Amino acid sequence: MTDLIPAPHAVQEPMGPGVPLDGDTTLWAAPGTETTERWLRSALGAALGLPLRPGPEDARDGVRLLLDGSLEPEAYRLSVAADQGVEIRGGDPAGVFWGAQTLRQLLGPEAFRRAPVRPGRTVGVPYRIIDDSPRFRWRGLLLDVARHFMPKEGVLRYLDLMAAHKLNVFHFHLTDDQGWRIEIERHPRLAETASWRSRTKFGHRASPLWEEKSHGGYYTQDDIREIVAYAAERHITVVPEIDVPGHSQAAIAAYPELGNTDVIDTTALSVWDTWGISSNVLAPTDNTLRFYEGVFEEILELFPSQFIHVGGDECRKEQWSGSVTAKNRIADLGLADEDELQAWFIGHFDAWLSARGRRLIGWDEILEGGLAPGAAVSSWRGYGGGIAAARAGHDVVMCPEQYVYLDHRQAPGEDEPVPIGFVRTLEDVYRFEPVPPGLTEEEARHVLGTQANVWTEVMEDAARVDYQTFPRLAAFAEVAWSRLPAPEERDFAGFERRMAAHYARLDALGVAYRPPAGPRPWQKRPGVPGRPIEGLPPNK
Repeated sequence: MTDLIPAPHAVQEPMGPGVPLDGDTTLWAAPGTETTERWLRSALGAALGLPLRPGPEDARDGVRLLLDGSLEPEAYRLSVAADQGVEIRGGDPAGVFWGAQTLRQLLGPEAFRRAPVRPGRTVGVPYRIIDDSPRFRWRGLLLDVARHFMPKEGVLRYLDLMAAHKLNVFHFHLTDDQGWRIEIERHPRLAETASWRSRTKFGHRASPLWEEKSHGGYYTQDDIREIVAYAAERHITVVPEIDVPGHSQAAIAAYPELGNTDVIDTTALSVWDTWGISSNVLAPTDNTLRFYEGVFEEILELFPSQFIHVGGDECRKEQWSGSVTAKNRIADLGLADEDELQAWFIGHFDAWLSARGRRLIGWDEILEGGLAPGAAVSSWRGYGGGIAAARAGHDVVMCPEQYVYLDHRQAPGEDEPVPIGFVRTLEDVYRFEPVPPGLTEEEARHVLGTQANVWTEVMEDAARVDYQTFPRLAAFAEVAWSRLPAPEERDFAGFERRMAAHYARLDALGVAYRPPAGPRPWQKRPGVPGRPIEGLPPNK
């Protein structure tokens, strides 16, 4: 049996010898396959001690990479046959790369290390013919680096982990109340001031515990360029998120004029040190619009992504309700209320981004008060926002909280570290269906794909992020890539059998995942309060 994750579309396992890979194995790469050629030498070659020197296309037992116009984008065909070697055909360069990820899994856990553990050993590739292609074109992972900063090396590592699971969209949550994580040259205090908080709540926001030391950090623009380039080499698109008009206290702490100065003394604000939803939101002024246009101008220079995420979620309105400036803006624009004021704010940046050839995407709250025609929606509050958006003709990425928020706890009981939200087991994630029931075929075409979200309020370091993310991200990757049956008909027992092999790959990669039997002693957080929610999550 082929223990591949995500499961491929079709596998033939004819009888016959496989192909040996050793120091004499050559690599031939057709034009257009250079990213996979580099990756094979730098990752697979390093892991197994294979130089993979250039050789002729017809080399016996060589490796060949080529494009095939008869295949769909991101599709690949991997053929392994004695005396013919290993051939990876892709419908485009990304397809060739995904085929190489499958080849790596066929070679065993040693192929996931950074240096050979048995130098000089010939590695056999089993005889296989694999035809594969993704179900969705948006297969995403959101990583929140605003609540707890992840240094650049950790971000690059997660891009490698995404590539190993054939995920192709990295949603980079860069700003929030608790920190601003990207250098903006025309607004230097965003890095100097907004990226650091004086202390941090430890556990859920109701916890009495504090970490009494500064926390923060930010990515320089060269760091961002490196991250984007590294992702591109792995056929991953980086979608940046700059949150407006809510979740903005860190920015206001650095530039008090951005806040509602006629309601509170914004000069007294600091970067928020606890969790939840801050009432300190951006003022709906021309000055705020010009400030963020400057921010987005630099964002567009750094990120080639078609989509730019503007947040738009959880914007509390009480300061706007008490602000003369906000009331005047509502009156001047002929708006009905604060919800329509938020829609105006988001609509401004939708038009601004559209004029520059980009597309706005935001959380499903941007539907409230009306949504600009070209905007797309990240549906997080269940299926409802995604259904409404698709029926209104908007593209949708499905990431409902009760299914694919990986900060939610993985099992009941007190052993789960800082238990948050509903119990979402590996099986629960495996049975998640991204396309909401009830959509017509035309409406369903607006579902670009799906995304798992990793919010880091209670994840203070890389080990905690690993624990919450894995192994559930492997199940999610199969949901996003493979053409699975209806949720209730999925072979979870078969998936668990394949996971037995996959855990060894994660071990080789150094992933601190949650073991099937429960957390290891050092993964627990006794005495750190969480916020468990009992019962099943709402199915809506």
